[in-house]
Amino acid sequence: MDPAGQRRRIALKFSGRSCQVFVNDSGETMITVQDISDYLESFAPATLAEEWDNVGLLVGNPAQPVERLMTCLTITAESAQEAIDRNAEMIVTHHPLPFRPLKRLTTTETASRLLLQLIEAKIAIHSPHTAFDSAAAGINQQLAEGLGLESIKPLIPSTEDSEGLGAGRWGKLAVASNLQSVAQQLQTFLNIDGLQAVGKADQPVTSVAVACGSAGQFLEAASQQGCDLLITGETSFHTCLEAAANQVSLLLPGHYASERFAVEQLATTLATQFEKLDIWSSEKESDPLCWWS
Repeated sequence: MDPAGQRRRIALKFSGRSCQVFVNDSGETMITVQDISDYLESFAPATLAEEWDNVGLLVGNPAQPVERLMTCLTITAESAQEAIDRNAEMIVTHHPLPFRPLKRLTTTETASRLLLQLIEAKIAIHSPHTAFDSAAAGINQQLAEGLGLESIKPLIPSTEDSEGLGAGRWGKLAVASNLQSVAQQLQTFLNIDGLQAVGKADQPVTSVAVACGSAGQFLEAASQQGCDLLITGETSFHTCLEAAANQVSLLLPGHYASERFAVEQLATTLATQFEKLDIWSSEKESDPLCWWS
């Protein structure tokens, strides 16, 4: 259907300044990219993001109306095409696109090619990334709660946040357990068949640290907090050796698995907040890694 047949644009003036507001055929004000970005900022404030990150509205016109929105972990050729095919006006992606500064936009490089496709389709892009990792109801909090941890605290407290937020999470199990049992619980929560581990199956676990994605750098903080176990998506071989040397177990469910579940939950959260929108989590993206037997 022709977008012009679905919405009308009117001009308003406030305190001498003019702005544009879109209304549909029923005269109802339409949700815009800015409305969704504002909500995401309140949900996952950019002040929680790491300094090296690129978060917020990255592509698009803030005033553009939104009727269809897709969440995804990463914008890939498959998820980008899905958004285009389903006529989305906005993508909320965990991993930013662009992430690093681009010197040119051509079809010869993956990131710029995807950006050109989405810009041509007038699809806005917002990424909360590490702000979502560390938010009060963010990925690490959801992981910690999913494992049933108690007395949950930031693994690395923020010196600028008065509400006690920060990066990562850690807490104590309600009942002391062992590495194999926690691994099984994690697999059930993330709905995965396998994971990698550092440590013996019967190794005792009472305190657990979580840091989604690729967060081996949190090992030292986990050790300082007296944690028996650090759960992160992936890390390096040498970090695994360091963990073993410091008697801190590791569970590595994979980068994708450690974050994808929260992207699905974010779609549900946004759908609750913006009831009139068609919101879904990408059905085309998948983990690029798989287990071979």
